[in-house]
Amino acid sequence: MGRRPGQAVSEPIRVAVVGAGAIAQVAHLPVLRKLAGVEVAAICDNDIGKAQALAGRFDVKETFDDIEDVLRYTHPHVVTICTPNHLHEIHVVRSVAAGAHVLCERPLALSVAGVERVLQASEKYGRRVMVGMNHRFRSDVQAVRGFLAGGDIGPLQAIRGGWYTFQPSRQLLGWRLRRQEAGGGAFLDLGLLLLDLGLWLAGWPAPKRVSANMIGQSKDGLEDMATALVVCENGVSISMDVSWRHMGEAERFWFDLVGTKGSASLQPLRVFKDVHGTPTDVTPTGATGRETLFVQSYRAEWTYFTAVIKGDVNAPPPRDQLALHRVLEAIYRSADEGRDVLL
Repeated sequence: MGRRPGQAVSEPIRVAVVGAGAIAQVAHLPVLRKLAGVEVAAICDNDIGKAQALAGRFDVKETFDDIEDVLRYTHPHVVTICTPNHLHEIHVVRSVAAGAHVLCERPLALSVAGVERVLQASEKYGRRVMVGMNHRFRSDVQAVRGFLAGGDIGPLQAIRGGWYTFQPSRQLLGWRLRRQEAGGGAFLDLGLLLLDLGLWLAGWPAPKRVSANMIGQSKDGLEDMATALVVCENGVSISMDVSWRHMGEAERFWFDLVGTKGSASLQPLRVFKDVHGTPTDVTPTGATGRETLFVQSYRAEWTYFTAVIKGDVNAPPPRDQLALHRVLEAIYRSADEGRDVLL
């Protein structure tokens, strides 16, 4: 169903990596190199020297400094978009128009309207588009999802998540400090995946009210700390707290789910349920792989996406990203206007 016209069954899936920044270097390329039935056909970056250095490291033959040339000369089956945020929408649309499926790093676009245009292009050209919400594919997240599906912790009541990172150098942040290219600061960078994870695990309840506060805005208007609360029509609340300038021994990431009959938390995975009035630890035990959760999640994401484009898995278009971006826009509006926003 998803096979590109003329693609033989045994032919490897040819992937072009567009954008040679950190996420391509530490996640996509190491995973793709080891994935059976996949070949990295090209690396593209406007800094051709960076693309060539990376190609040498990962044994990739072709390098380009323009996505149009990648699409014209290498005819990839899949393009993974790892470029600055403001380029995601245009790069996805160009890729599907050229006949390629796309795995795009988050965010899919910088607005609800942009996400809609991507979805329309995906449908028009009959190509699969997936947004890289790799945290959905973490083994601990999948375990929690299983507990939720089984009703072990009861209906969800609240989700509380946070991510604090150390302040990187301004040189390292680069385009992330420029509003026109990044689209947002710490919340877009760190909070978007927490929001996606919360709404996804909760089954996409309809958001009713959003309240947000953002702190430490730079001269370009980008926040480096943010807190947001989303209250849904079914009573579930999702709260998120993020920071780019954490001061402490180590970076912090937490994600807690509270149900009527128990609770679950990530990193480390812990699950408790009420058994005859007693909180009981029901955390699954078992051998953990040698891979980090980060690498494991990207490998699982790519394994899933290759199954989708082969037609082995029937995945729906990512219309959930429309709901996600409506909430995201409401969070920024709430912070800008200093009031709750009703949805």
